[in-house]
Amino acid sequence: MRHTTRTAVMLCAALGLTAAVGSASAVPAASTPTARTAAVRQATAPVLVDCLWHAKVRPGDFILACGDGNSRLVSLHWDSWGAKSARATGVNVVNDCDPYCAAGAFHPYAVVVKLDRPQPWKKNPRVQHYSRITLTYLGDRPEQFGRVVSYPLWN
Repeated sequence: MRHTTRTAVMLCAALGLTAAVGSASAVPAASTPTARTAAVRQATAPVLVDCLWHAKVRPGDFILACGDGNSRLVSLHWDSWGAKSARATGVNVVNDCDPYCAAGAFHPYAVVVKLDRPQPWKKNPRVQHYSRITLTYLGDRPEQFGRVVSYPLWN
């Protein structure tokens, strides 16, 4: 019993020391000029708010049709992400809903994505979020879509 108690005390002490050393070593790194500059730059750029109200910066994918997932952006490669707008290329995967959405097939369409119109985010008004998304289809597009379509984004 004495050996078990001593082992438990030593493990707790070691874990406490590890936590203290780990948090102490993380503090100086966050205060370096490079880390501060990156944090300021990230704080000033707007975010893209997803269906679950998570703020995203340069996401690789994004659901456009939150209710059913029948339209989403995938393979996004961001050329820019700035204070006024962001631009990416990617693929819009859209369900043709033929004969109905549950039995439909998804089709990929190459697009250029533009985000703009930053506004304060209702969840956190100190954070700007892009409030409009514009898709420009580079070739084929869904039958019912124009070559350029814009949608308001939720906030």
